[in-house]
Amino acid sequence: MTQDAYIYDAIRTPRGRGKPGGGLYEVKPVDLVRNLLLAMRDRHDLSEERVEDVLLATGEPVKEQGQNIAKTALVYSGWHQATVGAQLHRYCAGGLDAVNTLAMKVMSGMESLGMAGGVESMSRLGIGAGGAAAGDPWVAMHSFGISQGLAADLMAHLDGFSREDVDRYACESQRRAAAARDAGYFDRSLVPVTDLNGVVVLDRDELIRPTTMENLAGLKPSFTVFEQYGHGDFLKFKYPQVEKLACIHTPGNSSGVVDGAALVLVGNREAGSDLGLKPRARIRACALTGSEPTLMLGGPAPASKKALQIAGMSVEDIDLFELNEAFAAVVLRYQRLLGIPDDKINVNGGAIAMGHPIGATGAMILGTVLDELERRDQNTALVTLCAGGGIGIATIIERV
Repeated sequence: MTQDAYIYDAIRTPRGRGKPGGGLYEVKPVDLVRNLLLAMRDRHDLSEERVEDVLLATGEPVKEQGQNIAKTALVYSGWHQATVGAQLHRYCAGGLDAVNTLAMKVMSGMESLGMAGGVESMSRLGIGAGGAAAGDPWVAMHSFGISQGLAADLMAHLDGFSREDVDRYACESQRRAAAARDAGYFDRSLVPVTDLNGVVVLDRDELIRPTTMENLAGLKPSFTVFEQYGHGDFLKFKYPQVEKLACIHTPGNSSGVVDGAALVLVGNREAGSDLGLKPRARIRACALTGSEPTLMLGGPAPASKKALQIAGMSVEDIDLFELNEAFAAVVLRYQRLLGIPDDKINVNGGAIAMGHPIGATGAMILGTVLDELERRDQNTALVTLCAGGGIGIATIIERV
């Protein structure tokens, strides 16, 4: 018999600038997780042994983030030994996939309560620390593989979005994020990072900054360098109609490089009742889809349509949409394909303004949109991300 999976809480660290000298650079990934585990326990006076599993995603499951960081963080935190842990990897979709996987386990009756999310220390590990099978030249040649940034430029070219279009979207993301931060909209979910002595290391998102169209127009394109590595040739083999690709994505209209972690507490009704937890939302539907792998970033629309079909809902039934701002063109395409107005999507800004800690982002934006549903007294939200290789993921939540 299928059970409902409820979200009881969603918390996150601030996002720290993902470079040496950033606010979280001195904090190990396992300490980011420990910080949240103890915060979740203390917020709800949780009986640790009732938490059956912790699922964590990372974009670089190596070195300090390797060898099942979830279980390592539990043991390191002094958590009850009954709780197991697992690490998973689905590129940028990992944090949301961890939540969805846990929800499915709860729905099936195999587990009653657990936590899921992700962690990423981009300042300490960098992008590509784990290497990549797709990075092999022979594999890349037969896969028509290009960089994600070049794929974003290709998407903008195919859809007719200009540099001004993507910069305008980025400028608005920064404005919305700053307004939400200043109004305290992120406060419920945000857990300051402290060191082992309890001293606060970081208590705010570090990347949000004042931005104007003039500032953005002065930035140089970020991904022209990849044409030197043969990516331009692979692109032309797959899209011969593209004679000249204008590179329009810059550091200002692409997701920022940051550190951070997030956890979502998910369980069935009985576990919540036993522990005195109040459900905030239930997970209505989860979906994964594949999309064209060279373009790579087009998965959110088909994944969203699949999730809506599973839930028996339409676009009009969704109050708020939260799409990871991997690149501005990704959001603009999604809005056009699904007919989503500006005032229903990423209403408090997104990764262009605040950053994209790869494995943690999906769980982070789930918590952000749940907080906003409650603030607005609205009911339904759809969370979605694109991911490498042409992966799309989507989750629909409904307040209870």
